[in-house]
Amino acid sequence: MDEKKDRWRSTTILAIRKAGSVVIAGDGQVSLGQTILKSNARKVRRLGKGDVIAGFAGATADAFALFERLEAKLEQHPGNLARACVELGKDWRTDKYLRRLEAMMVVADKNSTLLLSGTGDVVEPEDGVLGIGSGGNFALAAARALMGFDIPADEIARRALAIAAEICVYTNDRIVIESIEIA
Repeated sequence: MDEKKDRWRSTTILAIRKAGSVVIAGDGQVSLGQTILKSNARKVRRLGKGDVIAGFAGATADAFALFERLEAKLEQHPGNLARACVELGKDWRTDKYLRRLEAMMVVADKNSTLLLSGTGDVVEPEDGVLGIGSGGNFALAAARALMGFDIPADEIARRALAIAAEICVYTNDRIVIESIEIA
């Protein structure tokens, strides 16, 4: 198997925007190939002054470098997450060092939820639900199925990640959730 593909099988991150709150949830597993290195990693955190939440999938050191860069962009563009993300996306795509980073990020504030990738993409989901990482599609499908029920966003995230953990060997059930009230 291609070594580069092994690095991307790393986690599950899920963002949900529903009924006055936005949550980003992530599992705690860190894997290297078929080996679990750690089961309680924290891949979801608050940025800036606590008004932005973010989660990452991919190489851990790369993600920390991106968190730092995004925090710098948030300082340059306070209160404007979309602008900070577009500026980071430009840098990520054009900077020789950043282009080599292998990670994806989901970030959210009270106004928007965005996916950031190394190709310079800054994408906002139309339905308020976004999943990344090896178990991202499993969690995304489960979350979309649960969105129509009277269940709060954090509980949808817990249930969806639990489902992903049952399917994806690179995802576990040690879930960290950060949330922001938006209304």
